[in-house]
Amino acid sequence: MLTVRGLRVRYGRSTAALHGIDLDVSADGVLAVLGSNGAGKSTLLRAVSGTLRMHRGSIDAGEIRYDGHPLGRLDPARIVRLGVVGVPEGRQIFARMTVEENLRAGGIGARTAAERAAARKRVDELFPVLTERARQRAGLLSGGEQQMLAIGRALMSAPRLLLLDEPSLGLAPKVVAQIGRTVREIHDQGTAVVLVEQNAVMALGVADHAVVLEVGRVALAGTAAELAASQDVQRLYLGGHAESSATADAEAESARRSLAGRTLSRWAG
Repeated sequence: MLTVRGLRVRYGRSTAALHGIDLDVSADGVLAVLGSNGAGKSTLLRAVSGTLRMHRGSIDAGEIRYDGHPLGRLDPARIVRLGVVGVPEGRQIFARMTVEENLRAGGIGARTAAERAAARKRVDELFPVLTERARQRAGLLSGGEQQMLAIGRALMSAPRLLLLDEPSLGLAPKVVAQIGRTVREIHDQGTAVVLVEQNAVMALGVADHAVVLEVGRVALAGTAAELAASQDVQRLYLGGHAESSATADAEAESARRSLAGRTLSRWAG
């Protein structure tokens, strides 16, 4: 469904953010994108969604194709109409509007009234709490409810590919688990998902495949099970094999340097 080949992105004239990214997203899968702060995860989603220019970014080289359509030169609205819809980091809902108004705004991208009605039914089934709070101002919802609303608003456009940027950020573990189950249910209903996350436990638990970004490059790639079993991933993101907090920090930093070093060496070669 989505192919990215040789993608190079920079901000302004000199800040390189992505260096030759290659990845694939199948129509029936969930791809988890892991990495530390500054690894390029959000930049990747901005490039796919067409919103790079809003952040003073640009594509230097490479291509992004969705169902054969090149996305690199399309504006965000056109990309949404093709079926690619993003949920940005930070639960950027319309706080002064009601839940109902937020969902109606999301439905503007639906192609027909029947499609919009089907999308609303889907959102109501996935997030019954939003139905209960339909007339409430969105800014008064809890953090978890706001994240549900952000995802629900995106689903109102009936996407075939959903881009999720850090949906677990700042949420309690119980809510994170619920978000993870919802992501899997969205996939099971026929929507492919690209899930950018720092919470590797949740991400690898719902994904089919995963990649790890380090300094703007793909450091590791494989099935979610393969990456969950990787010693580097365990040390960096899953907290495995740590005897104390100090030991864990030292091991994680060592693994991060090793992983980044191997990535840089492979790119340079």
